[in-house]
Amino acid sequence: MALLKRDEKLVEAFAISRDLSAFPELDQELAAAFDDGWRSFDLMQGHDAFDVKLPASVKFVVIAASAEDEAELDVLVGIIRKAKEARTAVLLVARDLSPAGLHRLMRAGVDDFAPFPLPEGVFGDAVARMRDLVQTGATQAVEARRRRRGYILPCYGVAGGVGATTFAVNLAYELAEHLRKTGMRVCLLDFNFQYGSVATYLDLPRREAIYELISDPATLDHDALAQALTSYKKRLAVLTAPSDALPLDIIAPEDVRRLLEIAASAYDFVIVDMPQSLVHWSDTVLQMCETFFAVLEVDMRSAQNMLRFLRALKAEDLPFEKVQYVLNRAPGFTDLNGKSRVKRLSDSLGIDINIFLPDGGKAVVNACDQGAPLAEVASGNALRKEIRKVAISLVEMAEAQSAAIA
Repeated sequence: MALLKRDEKLVEAFAISRDLSAFPELDQELAAAFDDGWRSFDLMQGHDAFDVKLPASVKFVVIAASAEDEAELDVLVGIIRKAKEARTAVLLVARDLSPAGLHRLMRAGVDDFAPFPLPEGVFGDAVARMRDLVQTGATQAVEARRRRRGYILPCYGVAGGVGATTFAVNLAYELAEHLRKTGMRVCLLDFNFQYGSVATYLDLPRREAIYELISDPATLDHDALAQALTSYKKRLAVLTAPSDALPLDIIAPEDVRRLLEIAASAYDFVIVDMPQSLVHWSDTVLQMCETFFAVLEVDMRSAQNMLRFLRALKAEDLPFEKVQYVLNRAPGFTDLNGKSRVKRLSDSLGIDINIFLPDGGKAVVNACDQGAPLAEVASGNALRKEIRKVAISLVEMAEAQSAAIA
């Protein structure tokens, strides 16, 4: 793509894309944000632009990447790292990138992110945030706060009582326990704003700051989230549900996105306990997550609700390939009749069940009543051991991806 001919003294931003015309109206957003003070580069030109001394006026780099750029991730990562070395703020505009591709680019040092097609006002707001950082000289501090690019892992129960909250709480605790000496951090977010029970399962108080956090999106930032979080034995950060039952639509999808972005920038693993109801921000969580755990049992309720859930995902063209199916109270090794039922269930739904959790028995109820994870109440419990295996596999996956990026 030819360079746009503008006076370099006035250039404030570089726009880098394999083909900027593949992002309709992005040039208009750039013009609105930077007037005539931006230049357009293709990937190789953008990569080479940082090999010479940049004009002092250049403060921003906007990178537009799509699914077609997955094969060029090394080039994009190189551009982002060069831009950060040049002390410029980087905004990523992403269209249909895979979760792994998006995660890799974010880990490379992107300061802010905007999905494409661009919702109204999102691009301008992102540029305004970065402009404030540059003007106040806070770029380095923000980079330090955003050094983590956590994995978002929602847990969703397709029917009441299938054990989704038990799985979420114990998975978060096992991750925190396994990572205790590594410096990596874990948080658990209870997004069931009406009847969330994470606080009960961990015997934690419900704080008033939580209501203020979700009811006033204008205050949503790192400090507000930190004030709303509660610590479980200094190992696990927890956002409990409010003390009062609130409507699930009290928070907008864009605010859920912002909340998850803030959490993921401060924690390496973000476990989200989802409400059973599908709400207008459920697709936001699914699109942002690394893996979406859907918990079910071998019964007709789970089968019917899972079928509805899958139909909803396909009807909205959502990435159902992110879903991992967790079968709770799975039949034992010798239960041939039970294993046959599981096979019929998976065949009828057209899914592959990825995780099989054994029945934890009365120890699960006792742990919940005592407000403690299974690891503290019944460390030898079969369910606890299986959840620990899941946690370790997630850590290994994160380490493998980090090694690949490095």
